[in-house]
Amino acid sequence: MNYHIKASSISNQDAVLHIKQSNIDFGTTSKTAEILPNPAELFLGAFSACMLKNVERFSGMMKFTYSKATVEVNATRLENPPRMDNIIYNLTIYSTDKKLNTDLLKRNIEKFGTIYNTIKLSCTISGTINTITNV
Repeated sequence: MNYHIKASSISNQDAVLHIKQSNIDFGTTSKTAEILPNPAELFLGAFSACMLKNVERFSGMMKFTYSKATVEVNATRLENPPRMDNIIYNLTIYSTDKKLNTDLLKRNIEKFGTIYNTIKLSCTISGTINTITNV
């Protein structure tokens, strides 16, 4: 598989990712630092999107149902050289399905997640999967 995106910016303004039919604004200036996601947050967003896509994918393969999934991600930015390290996630799946095997799901996400596997080559990743059954 190959991927293609475009991004653009205007001097002293913020930038936009152009992906398929979506435009995703992101911050490159100090005036929007508290409003728009920065590149580091977009990076963690891609990690989160990978996890949630795999929950959907594996729900079909593992034959479990869920009503929703959420993920929270925290990471540490190191300074020299600047890079991400120590990514910690908490994936929550809202499901009453007894067929949901969170240990197997976690192994599948860790083994087959494209973004997950790309990131784990350069930093540590740890996390948990929890279920909430009062849906």
